[in-house]
Amino acid sequence: MTEPLREGLPPVIGDDARVLILGSFPSERSLVAGEYYANRRNQFWQLMAGLFDVGVDLPYQQRIDALTGHGVALWDVVHRCRRVGSMDAKIDRATLEVNDFGPLFGGHPGIQRIFVNGLTAFELFEAHVESELPAVRLPSSSGALPMSFADKLERWREAA
Repeated sequence: MTEPLREGLPPVIGDDARVLILGSFPSERSLVAGEYYANRRNQFWQLMAGLFDVGVDLPYQQRIDALTGHGVALWDVVHRCRRVGSMDAKIDRATLEVNDFGPLFGGHPGIQRIFVNGLTAFELFEAHVESELPAVRLPSSSGALPMSFADKLERWREAA
């Protein structure tokens, strides 16, 4: 049976966004919950706690409010695709459609930096998105990446 085309989440962005963090495409758990980084094994929210003192156990909307209060926006490179499970390697590249970044950048000229969460998201961004701003690749927040949390946090902190 062919997997259905799945559509990603809308951007989370405040009026004063200065930083855009991009993932590849939401996990199944995130799509079901309608929340970025809903899989507790993903270390994204722990990284945000280390960078911006965003409480990991706060309700989702409060975590989002804290991020946008720090000028941080979230989105994904991929708008729609077929994928079996949640792994980036399982994205069917033939069905991949990227998000339209023109309106986002045009509507938020304060965005000065783009950070990309992981190699797949970075490669997709570089291949499919035109941007005047360079993208900085950060280690994936996925718990599957064989890198210690302390090393990930250090790399994310250096970039921020």
